[in-house]
Amino acid sequence: MRNSFDWTPYRRSTVGFDRLFDFLENSGAAENYPPFDIEKIADDHFRITVAVAGFKNDEIDITAQQNMLTVSGRKAPAKEGEERKLLYSGIATRAFERRFQLADFVRVDKADLADGLLTIDLVREVPDAMKPHKIAIGGGKPTLVDDSKKAA
Repeated sequence: MRNSFDWTPYRRSTVGFDRLFDFLENSGAAENYPPFDIEKIADDHFRITVAVAGFKNDEIDITAQQNMLTVSGRKAPAKEGEERKLLYSGIATRAFERRFQLADFVRVDKADLADGLLTIDLVREVPDAMKPHKIAIGGGKPTLVDDSKKAA
């Protein structure tokens, strides 16, 4: 049983947080296949690990567009003569699409597939102009007043 929370009063009293409330409302509705982990490697380095057992490199597509990372997989159809006669199938190899909302200035650094785990390394690179910087109070030189204009 899923309990839902009404975000309406908060939506009315905030500006610019619509994406946050949409994310919170839809977070419980997402499918849980394939399973994944998100870890923080360092202050500005992150790693997403997706369990994609049974998929090969050419059957997985990773697309980064603006603030959205999409990982999708589709098994290639079995070639004639390569079909397997499974007595029990417990490894899920159904097609999937998993979306990750990325923060501003986060880019995909690299992706690797090994031992059934797809690892995607992310790096946050904030431009220098966007980084906070201190402003000195009274640090500027005083402006000089032209004395000739005072006499007039």
